[in-house]
Amino acid sequence: MLKFTRGFSGHNKAPRDPRLPPGQYDVGKDWPVLTAEVTPKLDTASWTFKVEGLVGKPTTWNWDEIHALEPSAFNGDIHCVTTWSKLGVNFSGVSVDTLLAAAGPLPSATHVLAFCHTGYTTNLPLADVTNGQAWVVWDYEGQPLPTVHGGPARLLVPHLYFWKSAKWVSGLRLLDHDEPGFWERNGYNDHGDPWLEERYQGD
Repeated sequence: MLKFTRGFSGHNKAPRDPRLPPGQYDVGKDWPVLTAEVTPKLDTASWTFKVEGLVGKPTTWNWDEIHALEPSAFNGDIHCVTTWSKLGVNFSGVSVDTLLAAAGPLPSATHVLAFCHTGYTTNLPLADVTNGQAWVVWDYEGQPLPTVHGGPARLLVPHLYFWKSAKWVSGLRLLDHDEPGFWERNGYNDHGDPWLEERYQGD
């Protein structure tokens, strides 16, 4: 029986899927569970989401109120900094644009700090969560988002590495500066573009 070095199969190697950024592989039907915190037990009866900081009208929604907003969905691909990608996934929830429109970002706002019910945070330029690029999602493939993957609701910013799509999200704080979050303070890149392989500080 012939044996090949992992990742090498000579001229029979299948063409690389153009949806995969550099250094990524397709995880197929699997969805690895990775988290920096203990998985919380959150009750939607007491769940809230808020937009605060540099906004004209700080706003908080409960579970029913956020579900009453105009729905929005994402169909596409997600990419983890640990090199797996999951292609053709479907999430639904509400666009971050809708949430920000209710709160009214001030002209001085340039960045967002996403914060979570667990204490986790991650930083993003405001430009990366507007214009149809980010969502708060609670359904995955037509079913409630599993707790281990951030349910009842998580942030979804699919054009950046997936640590930016904060699990168990509880709000967005608008700032006039960049404030590194948990993984950014621990060596991950401040931005996290998969196509530029912005994995770690200095990339």
